[in-house]
Amino acid sequence: MCGIVGVASIDSRLNCNWLFIAGKFLTHRGPDDAGEWWSEDRRVYLSHRRLAIIDLSPAAHQPMMDERGELVVVYNGELYNFRELRKELEDLGYRFRSNSDTEVLLYAYREWGVKGLERFNGMFAFALYDCRNRQLFLARDRAGEKPLFYYLSNGTLRFASELKALLADPELPRRIDLEALDCYLAMGFVPGERCILQGFRKLPPAHAAIFSLDEGDLKVWRYWDLPEPPEDRPLTPKEEATLLEELEFLLEDAVRRQLVADVPVGILLSGGVDSSLVTAMAVRNANSIRTFTVRFPGHGQLDETEHARRVARYFDTEHIELDATEISPDILSILARHYDEPIVDSSMIPTYLVCKLVRQYCTVALGGDGGDELFGGYQHYNRLLWLNSRLGWIPRMIRRGIARATSKVLPVGFKGRNYLKALEVDYKNGGLPLVASYFDQASRLALIGKLKMCETPAESIWSNRASKVANLLHRATRTDFGNYLAEDILVKVDRASMANSLEIRAPFLDYRIIEFAFGKVPSFLKVIPKGRKILIKRLCAKVLPPNFDMDRKQGFSIPLGTWLCSGPWREAFNDILLGVSDVIFDRSFVGSLLDGMSRGRSNSERLFALALFESWRREYRVTV
Repeated sequence: MCGIVGVASIDSRLNCNWLFIAGKFLTHRGPDDAGEWWSEDRRVYLSHRRLAIIDLSPAAHQPMMDERGELVVVYNGELYNFRELRKELEDLGYRFRSNSDTEVLLYAYREWGVKGLERFNGMFAFALYDCRNRQLFLARDRAGEKPLFYYLSNGTLRFASELKALLADPELPRRIDLEALDCYLAMGFVPGERCILQGFRKLPPAHAAIFSLDEGDLKVWRYWDLPEPPEDRPLTPKEEATLLEELEFLLEDAVRRQLVADVPVGILLSGGVDSSLVTAMAVRNANSIRTFTVRFPGHGQLDETEHARRVARYFDTEHIELDATEISPDILSILARHYDEPIVDSSMIPTYLVCKLVRQYCTVALGGDGGDELFGGYQHYNRLLWLNSRLGWIPRMIRRGIARATSKVLPVGFKGRNYLKALEVDYKNGGLPLVASYFDQASRLALIGKLKMCETPAESIWSNRASKVANLLHRATRTDFGNYLAEDILVKVDRASMANSLEIRAPFLDYRIIEFAFGKVPSFLKVIPKGRKILIKRLCAKVLPPNFDMDRKQGFSIPLGTWLCSGPWREAFNDILLGVSDVIFDRSFVGSLLDGMSRGRSNSERLFALALFESWRREYRVTV
């Protein structure tokens, strides 16, 4: 995995002093090698930091130029079907100088142009300059595993893998975008092309862009989308068996492809459904598999080691159990630096620590990310189905009244508050509640009322981004795929892993599995009122140990709520949120959230959201 940064401009008189520093800011993404390239007219600059995974030789050095000197690319990612593409290109007459997937990408563009994206199976973000037409081609993978930020102003495009690299340019502003802040407080992330800083943007997942050096403009388009959902009709036993066989084939093939590397590869085995299935498929395709589990001493209720140990024994893997050290609140400053666009997810703490420990043993690790969104693993899917079936008969006017009363009467953090507020949603006409909302509109007004509120509230943005398909379960899973997975889960994993120079791969996000899950699997094989991941669990019953616990749902987590009641974490949050004068959040509202912790309210993630944001704002000297 790697880090990229670059500039393209209609003007050759560029300020270049910041570019060297920008590359240094991405060293953690690529500690093995570095390179840079300037176009002859000094209008295009490409820089690369390399974490060597495929072809460790200097032949795979980047920026990489084709033999004619017409195309040059910087690339962050992996093409899991690069061998097949290489064979196809060799049959067309191309000759390769390296064994890297980067060179395959380069010649795929020469042969098929931007249409080559449709052939790529992998995770990636890249920038390719075509000297023939003076255009810079940018693209990002379908699910959004790899990031790409950019800033376009006055005919100059700056781009980078992480926001911190762009902030090396002292000419760029560091002001909060209030619309993005509103989304962050409501959803826990900044969605789509928006960015937490004014003027900055993200290239969304499954999008590509072309910047013209002659015109100075950027044209962005979506090159891939989810397939139409299947008809929810009853299936015959043979049809259901066929779906199970296809899932098993696709997952095994995805894991087989993602085991390919010229460095040590491991499996992150939590003992849950998804990582255990990845392990099962891995042992079919390799003579020796190394699995990793991390335990957190002193937090026995979160210990996953016995579940993982059972799976590892069954498949006879080389199993390594790692102990994390005591978690200090000092880690917040480290996370604020690496998550240069913050997200509200305290599981970034154990994720970061897991990656740090695993990196001591391998450079690549496979995980189970994506399984919950694709196949219906979250508890809120059951609750949505229940709300729709049990309460749909209540007139919407009455439900709306209950929801509005809930906002006024029940305090933030009261258990079930979000689901009572969800009563006002019109499920039958395409509505979908934001059940994971951290701060509703009234709370945000109380929290940042001294700031000028944005014209487009987060609720409207959420509504526009939510899927509009008729089936409620399909609507919810598709919305989570495009929002929560892309903007929270994958961001969390990318920053935590790359901070430790570790590449994490996600076999469930092979685009063929994504299209299978959303285009072929009916809703009743994902979630029913009293069950989740129906099809996935049938595969578990077929390939995992007989005593495997398929209903356990733990994942990486920490007892943040307990920590915030008293002790060093409570003191640290008090210092960050109440101990200085320049905090942008209302002090009395923050105080009520802290007081609510001792009364049993669920405010730990809300307080984490505010503490991480303030730590980030100070780390990057961001103003309002």
